[in-house]
Amino acid sequence: MDDFARALVSLGVRRGSKVAIWATNVPAWFITFWAATKIGAVLVTVNTAYKIHEAEYLLRQSDTHTLVMIDHCLDSNYREIIQTLCPELADAKPGSALHCRKLPFLRNVITVGFRMPGCLTFDEAMDRANMVPREQILRMAAGVRPDDVCNMQYTSGTTGFPKGVMLTHYNVVNDGKCIGDRMDLSTADRMMIQVPMFHCFGMVLSMTSCMTHGATLCPMPYFSAKVSLACINQERITCFNGVPTMFIAMFNHPDYKKTDFSYMRTGIMAGSGCPPELMRRAAQPDEMHMSDIVSVYGQTESAPGSTMSACGDPLDLRCNTVGYAFPHIECKIIDPETGEEVPDGVNGEFCSRGYNTMKGYYKMPEATAATVDKEGWLHSGDLACRDENGCYRITGRLKDMIIRGGENIYPKEIEEFIYTHPAVKDVQVIGVPDKKYGEEAMACIILKEPGSVTVEEMLDYIKASMARHKVPKYIDFVDAFPMNAAGKILKYKMREEATERFGLEGAAGIDTAQTAEQVKR
Repeated sequence: MDDFARALVSLGVRRGSKVAIWATNVPAWFITFWAATKIGAVLVTVNTAYKIHEAEYLLRQSDTHTLVMIDHCLDSNYREIIQTLCPELADAKPGSALHCRKLPFLRNVITVGFRMPGCLTFDEAMDRANMVPREQILRMAAGVRPDDVCNMQYTSGTTGFPKGVMLTHYNVVNDGKCIGDRMDLSTADRMMIQVPMFHCFGMVLSMTSCMTHGATLCPMPYFSAKVSLACINQERITCFNGVPTMFIAMFNHPDYKKTDFSYMRTGIMAGSGCPPELMRRAAQPDEMHMSDIVSVYGQTESAPGSTMSACGDPLDLRCNTVGYAFPHIECKIIDPETGEEVPDGVNGEFCSRGYNTMKGYYKMPEATAATVDKEGWLHSGDLACRDENGCYRITGRLKDMIIRGGENIYPKEIEEFIYTHPAVKDVQVIGVPDKKYGEEAMACIILKEPGSVTVEEMLDYIKASMARHKVPKYIDFVDAFPMNAAGKILKYKMREEATERFGLEGAAGIDTAQTAEQVKR
């Protein structure tokens, strides 16, 4: 780590310089993070699924000085993208300051596992370490302050253009420490990291929670149910984190029943709505053996955790709520129209304030002011309610809420009920335009066995237990949901596709209907 920090300094990286990492969970990712942040530079994480326009936007907007990159990931060819954005590399001398017209702040490109004209390989960069004395690195590290920005995470873009969330050392280390405390992590734990490191789920909830408690990291380049199950067997994994779709993929894989989960103890299920039954299944001794499975809630802007359940809490609390506030973090539920705090049991917008609140959006003061108010409260845009014990339950997104003829409908409530049907593998409920009511609910359902249930049978099942206005007007059996690289389901994409497929464009202009364009804004 220190040698790569020295190498970065030899290439002109200084305190506050932006060092971008465009890679899967390979060793170079971790080395780059620790090296850059040690000398006061800012690590900029790049989504592994980005294509050329997204990459150009991020690298320009972040003022990236040095880029560390692998060759490709799945269908994203990073080599071609960077050569297209920076044709000047063809005539550049590796190790000399680069000058790129489209990316004016970019001075260096370091490649991991391949060669490219004008670039240093990771090993060649490491060879420059002896150009900078170790004492210089120690002096630079001593000058880093807790409130210095250490990381810029770009919002996943589920609701619009990505914004660079500035997180400080104080944000990241403290949140990671509190997360590890509630997971009861120790030097005896071995965490499999299958969530992407470019996301806070990987960088803070996984890596930093382990680093603050001495646990062992077992990173995987990217998620694969087959490889994850093999890793659990071979490495005697005690914990892992994941979004619900990862758990579902592992449950349904042919190797699942062959996997030894006897060492498994805990893990976090988060990232999108977590069906309580899915968490209960993972906790069972004859399933994943995750008796201490926990949930956490937050967002990138809160580094990312604000509330979390703990290992010793009752299973019902851990499955049905997202726990309670971390120490020294204030949480409240407000009426989104009046801004007034609402009583326990009443839905409203979740807001938090404390050491975990971001420093702001990079070069976006207006967007920052719209998210963090003058009193320091971070407005999440999420709907939630608090119970009499101080535990929180997330009920949906303000922008996901369906307004049907003046009635507020919370998709998460319907999703959780539909998930109880034995034939259902996964479900998402969205609002689609309707000429009469403004909006109607649509349930998009993935069945365990295609064709095992008809639309009429599913509607009858829902009608028997839910109020009439909550019963979806449309049932759509699908094979998969559109997702971003972090595993978050893109509901605005689902709305766009459903509106077109069901011929609802004519109703999309109604004022009370929530169109895809409104969601993006």
